[in-house]
Amino acid sequence: MNQSMKKTDRPPYGILAVLMIGAFIAFLNNTLLNIALPSIMKDLEVGTSTVQWLSTGFMLVNGILIPTTAFLIQKYSVRNLFLTAMLLFTLGTILAGFAHAFPLLLIGRMVQASGSAIMMPLLMNVMLTSFPVEKRGAAMGVFGLVLMGAPAIGPTLSGWIIENYDWRMLFHFVTPIAFIVLLIGFFLLKDKKEKVDIRLDLLSVLLSSLGFGGLLYGFSSAGTKGWDSPLVYGTLIIGVIALVTFILRQFKLERPMLEFRIYKYPMFALSSAISMTITMAMFSAMILLPIYVQTIRGISPMDAGLMLLPGAILMAVMSPINGKLFDKFGGRILAVIGLAITTITSYYFSKLTLDTSYTYLMVLYSARMFGMSMVMMPVSTNGLNQLPARYYPHGTAMNNTMQQVSGAIGTALLVTIMSNRSETHATEIAANAMKNIVGQPSAAQAVEMKQQIMMQAMLEGINDAFLVTVGIAGVALILAFFIKRSKQAEDIIGRKSSDKKVATKLAKN
Repeated sequence: MNQSMKKTDRPPYGILAVLMIGAFIAFLNNTLLNIALPSIMKDLEVGTSTVQWLSTGFMLVNGILIPTTAFLIQKYSVRNLFLTAMLLFTLGTILAGFAHAFPLLLIGRMVQASGSAIMMPLLMNVMLTSFPVEKRGAAMGVFGLVLMGAPAIGPTLSGWIIENYDWRMLFHFVTPIAFIVLLIGFFLLKDKKEKVDIRLDLLSVLLSSLGFGGLLYGFSSAGTKGWDSPLVYGTLIIGVIALVTFILRQFKLERPMLEFRIYKYPMFALSSAISMTITMAMFSAMILLPIYVQTIRGISPMDAGLMLLPGAILMAVMSPINGKLFDKFGGRILAVIGLAITTITSYYFSKLTLDTSYTYLMVLYSARMFGMSMVMMPVSTNGLNQLPARYYPHGTAMNNTMQQVSGAIGTALLVTIMSNRSETHATEIAANAMKNIVGQPSAAQAVEMKQQIMMQAMLEGINDAFLVTVGIAGVALILAFFIKRSKQAEDIIGRKSSDKKVATKLAKN
């Protein structure tokens, strides 16, 4: 069965090109917003823990919707899914572009997220079914180049737009491009799908939404409300219970919404664990660095974007090279070297000062991105390669779900650490400052002193958050030593339920 599913004909380059352009626009919009967060905070008068909902909320919607993509990919054609995804993304972009209050901006972002949630697993699945295992590294490398190209130009473009225009221009700029991609997809994508008799289990959708949603909301709220808030630990408990119930239900269903048995394939399970930890580490720099360079250092958005540019370009250029190296040498050597670089650079990021040089930050960030480029795509491709072809939709859905969830938890956790540690440091620094003061300071001196204390405290909080990412990257590094080159395994899940297999074959006939 697996052999028959391998494509012997030419890969559908036209479909892949349209899908990649759509994914590029979705990715570009995501990276455009990171540099804009301080401007949005000032304009809409919201705090750090509130504004991070633009990132966490985006990932929350992804975390809820992506588990359903395994079902959607099996049920609907690439054309229908792509057009729906692009339409949702375009509508969300228009809504966010005209937002004059934070809730409206957040709703726009979440509508965008519902579109991009379908896009990524869809593209990954088409890639997996279009190329044989031995050529997959190079193909995924080109896919990586396209997707890393977005973070390469995103921050610089965003910085330039914010310096010259209002932050809403970020959305107005993307809207016409998204609309053109939607039209191209409408006229170019012609694939049809035979009617598949599968139904979505609504209880599974509800349980997965409560599970992932509860966890993400709990972690995100901890930054402002504290871990002892009933709302925080209440939603976390509900999330865990719902998620456990969801997983148990998937084992009982004949056609699960999300097939958790794919974790029986050891290389897939390992790649998933490494991807989750490295995603948590990656989001730290994406969230913490803009706060450091703009809020503490006062570097302009344009210069902040330029600082991140060489690292993003390096990551994009290395993606196809790493794809070729993966096909030749396998994933372990790449992952070990990449994670060692990531761990070391994360440690140096925990030593930031109020006068760390711009060049030093640029070089350090570039080195970190170079390390990350050797890990992300090779590790996930190696894991997916072990799965039998019929589990590709479940594999891509699972990978994307876990990445979104770990990214959201990582972001929330690190912002929580930064906020809480900043408060602790502020109290300590203020106490030390009061001991050394002789006489009563003037009102102006008191204001300046308070500002200096807050800056120093925030800096120490950011350093503490980066120090946590050293531990996270270290865990991924240890796991990377257990990677083995994987080939497509036999269907052990289907073999154990042979009656189900017969029933499926009969249904197909």
